[in-house]
Amino acid sequence: MFRTIKELVDQAETANLSISEIMIQSEMETTQNSRTDIFAKMEKNLQVMEKAVERGIHEEIRSHSGLTGGDARLLQRYTQSGKSLSGNVLLDAVSKAMATNEVNAAMGIICATPTAGSAGVVPGTLFGLQDRLNPTRDQMVRFLFTAGAFGFVIANNASIAGAAGGCQAEVGSATGMAAAATVELAGGSPEQSADAMAIALGNMLGLICDPVAGLVEVPCVKRNAIGASTAIVAADMALAGIKSKIPCDEVIDAMYQVGRLMPAAFRETALGGLADTKTGRALKQRIFGGNSNVHRPALKEK
Repeated sequence: MFRTIKELVDQAETANLSISEIMIQSEMETTQNSRTDIFAKMEKNLQVMEKAVERGIHEEIRSHSGLTGGDARLLQRYTQSGKSLSGNVLLDAVSKAMATNEVNAAMGIICATPTAGSAGVVPGTLFGLQDRLNPTRDQMVRFLFTAGAFGFVIANNASIAGAAGGCQAEVGSATGMAAAATVELAGGSPEQSADAMAIALGNMLGLICDPVAGLVEVPCVKRNAIGASTAIVAADMALAGIKSKIPCDEVIDAMYQVGRLMPAAFRETALGGLADTKTGRALKQRIFGGNSNVHRPALKEK
């Protein structure tokens, strides 16, 4: 068992094991289930993610509110045109992150990683890297175990809920998890995974949670998309040998402290930020009716 990122990295390096293997062994010890059963359950999560991505980039997905849908397909077509500035790997990951969140907004089946509102970053990053790294199915499942190990530490030492710590805690955590897992998938060390996580999460500090009309669609879908791009860039930085000056555990603690100091208006209440703009209030009135100047209690779709 591990409680901090330092303990996680130390255990992996001392035993000369990967982060994913440490997480698998921890799960076996905690649940008393066999390696086969634990692996099979994670494989099912991977299948759910895969189906959501496929739906989002191939089907005409629209949310009930009409706020989101179709952008993942739009970005796929743009990427395939060869005119993109960011490059195919990055934009493929971005589009697949959006695909997952668009399916979530349309009440489709997704796998929360770590929450429904931040469900796009981890699968978007993983499936976006598929053509570049050609991972085996085993490696793809291990990607999720590695992401889970880092998310486990965040959840136990800080928060993964936008309502508690803002969007930095939700999409920020997903971004850090994906960055760390990307490093392992690309052949990096446990320490480099921790650096990638620290760089990614550190870049998300202060990100507020301000869902328009209380729905996790705007700006959430696009924030997941940018989270996937941040995860890949942070992983590349760590793989290049760039270290985070602030240790990963301290970055997590900083995120927790920022969340505690964040006004309630910016913690998923839909009372501030983009939710409280003129257009945000108008969208809320269109969806729910009534006086757009009167705030309703925050709603979440999942």
